[in-house]
Amino acid sequence: MEDRLTNRFKARVAAGELQLGLWSVMGDALAAEVCAGAGFDWMLLDIEHAPNDLRTILSQLQALAAYDTHPVVRPRSSDPDAIKQLLDLGVQTFLVPMVESGDQAASLARAVRYPPDGIRGVGAGLARASRWMRIGGYLQRADAEVCLLVQIESRRGLENLEEIATTPGVDGVFIGAADLAADMGHLGQPGQPEVVAAIDDAIARLRALGRRAAPCRSTRLSRAASSRRAAPSSRSAPTCSCLPGAQTASCAPSGPARRKPADGRSNEAN
Repeated sequence: MEDRLTNRFKARVAAGELQLGLWSVMGDALAAEVCAGAGFDWMLLDIEHAPNDLRTILSQLQALAAYDTHPVVRPRSSDPDAIKQLLDLGVQTFLVPMVESGDQAASLARAVRYPPDGIRGVGAGLARASRWMRIGGYLQRADAEVCLLVQIESRRGLENLEEIATTPGVDGVFIGAADLAADMGHLGQPGQPEVVAAIDDAIARLRALGRRAAPCRSTRLSRAASSRRAAPSSRSAPTCSCLPGAQTASCAPSGPARRKPADGRSNEAN
């Protein structure tokens, strides 16, 4: 069968390519498929803040399988049992929220890998991820094709930034402005100078580690906003996506996106 195992998103990150994507929180396979045909490189399927569960994630993965848009899944937490089930569904790229220490990052890196390097249970024969063992060499290749992105969203996370970013198995760091602002006492105000300064400092520290970083935004689609184009908010703080060898890999740069989707219409980041 065709190669269903190579993680194109991770390969393009390693090659330093800019990839544009969107966040979908609609929890609906048909909506996900409509968005997948718009020409984006990736689509984030959110469990943390959206009405998704294993069944709805499965149906959306199946819908996206016919398109080039790569699914990224944000689990509700760093629970290794929940991550194991998502891996078995075929999720290869994760954005894990609220990572605050190197130890937590190391635990996540082990959760997405088979023994002896990790703790993932070996149930590939029962799993969609291996196409029920129709993918040759799945067990031998699976670990290398997982892309683990972690979110830093608190003052404690920023304090441990270098430790988290240099944890073996962590492929990227995402600074979440909204929760960071709340943790800093600025709930709903991620554009506060103190918050923006903390993000700028995080970018500088990551660059000092050899990570390329840039402020970025992504297009977020919800039921309320899917029928209209939203203009960029002047109050929004930049979020930061920092991955080795890439300028930005999980968000478009700030400002209007230059890429056009398949229908030829331009998109704006928000």
